[in-house]
Amino acid sequence: MARIPLTPKSIFAAAADLADRDGFDAIVVSAVARTLGVQTASLYGHVRDRAAILAGVQELAMGELADVISDEIAGRSGLDALAALGAAQRTYARTSPGRWESLQRRVEPGVERSESTIRVATLTRAVLRGYRLSDDDVVHAARMGGAMVAGFIALERTGAFDHRDQSTEESWRRSVEALDIVFTSWAARSAGSER
Repeated sequence: MARIPLTPKSIFAAAADLADRDGFDAIVVSAVARTLGVQTASLYGHVRDRAAILAGVQELAMGELADVISDEIAGRSGLDALAALGAAQRTYARTSPGRWESLQRRVEPGVERSESTIRVATLTRAVLRGYRLSDDDVVHAARMGGAMVAGFIALERTGAFDHRDQSTEESWRRSVEALDIVFTSWAARSAGSER
């Protein structure tokens, strides 16, 4: 079997696969090298250090997530778009747990926002602008929605909901609907204050 040529892209992909299999903290330079079947020193000709690999995994994951979100929200608006946005993230977290975890970490200070990060933010704003929110409210709505989605996913992954008989899917649906009600009320409040 031919070895994959070493490039930053192949290193980040191997590290992302390792994270999905063994957890995000398993990404260490020596483990990534073993995954690729090379000596650890071989990686340093292509990446600076572990931090560079972690940033590369984060960028790879953000690009994948942007593609998933784009596909899911296309042609939708309002509650349908909001539900699709949340479902895209939840599905991605389930199918790519290590990659998802990379997205829950802060980008290194001083690093410019990547094209993929801008794409995810733009797609999220597009969904929220469907509620006719002010620019300020879009920021607050994105934070609120992001906190709900990330928090729900984190609790679901740790089994925090397993001790109740009620359906987790029903809780998810109600949470998304609650966001829809909040965002709709914000838009109505803003429209009322403009009169």
